[in-house]
Amino acid sequence: MTSEEVHLKGLRKDIVDMVYASKEGHLPSAFSILEILYVLYKDFLKYNPLNPESENRDIFILSKGHGSQALYSVLAHYGFFEKEKLLSFCKFDSIFGGHPDKNKVPGVEASTGSLGHGFPMALGMALAFKIQNKPNKVFALIGDGESEEGTIWESTQLAKNLGLDNLIVIMDKNKSQYYAQDFEYRKIWESFGWHSLEIKDGHNLDEIKNVLNEAVSSKTNNPKIIIANTIKGKGISFIENNREWHHKFPNEEEYKKIIEELK
Repeated sequence: MTSEEVHLKGLRKDIVDMVYASKEGHLPSAFSILEILYVLYKDFLKYNPLNPESENRDIFILSKGHGSQALYSVLAHYGFFEKEKLLSFCKFDSIFGGHPDKNKVPGVEASTGSLGHGFPMALGMALAFKIQNKPNKVFALIGDGESEEGTIWESTQLAKNLGLDNLIVIMDKNKSQYYAQDFEYRKIWESFGWHSLEIKDGHNLDEIKNVLNEAVSSKTNNPKIIIANTIKGKGISFIENNREWHHKFPNEEEYKKIIEELK
């Protein structure tokens, strides 16, 4: 097992411990985006955990805010706060809510959770950097289910019209909406004038890194969309692609099974 695989198993355990202790959270949604966030913070985002408000930082916004547990675990891993604090998740007076709060959690750039709102905020920040002639980049992660919100497509159109080539959007295509709809998202985004890329395996660290590198280094003047094919609940056999686990916490027996699979 590589050191990165060890880190990711540890991050998954942190997420499980948060949800088990609080009896709240969205395990599968957090597990589907974990590798993407891990690579983003490891290799691409400019930030300083000791100075989260640094003007030189890049911006990351988790638009699908119910996956907050993944973001919290990654922020702790990269030094924004102590990992032990995560066990206060969703408890009274905790800074770690079910959805991330910009005013409470170091490293969180936008309070999200109302689906379709984080992406427009990312657009505004990217535009602000353009107006100020700054090189900072803005990354936003949206969900495929979230893409049913009209604000997603209004923002898609506006970002292209404004020439926001400093904006990179990643769609977590974990197929949780397949019972309702299945779109060819790349073609849709391309029809809006975006430069599109695809991660075929959203849990393969090398592929994630290669596609993100291609997006960041692209010379196009258009904003970029990355469609990341992921597995909801990745890493736990009885949770993967199991819709009943969307908003569910494990009981003691299930917790023990999860921990065993994460060894």
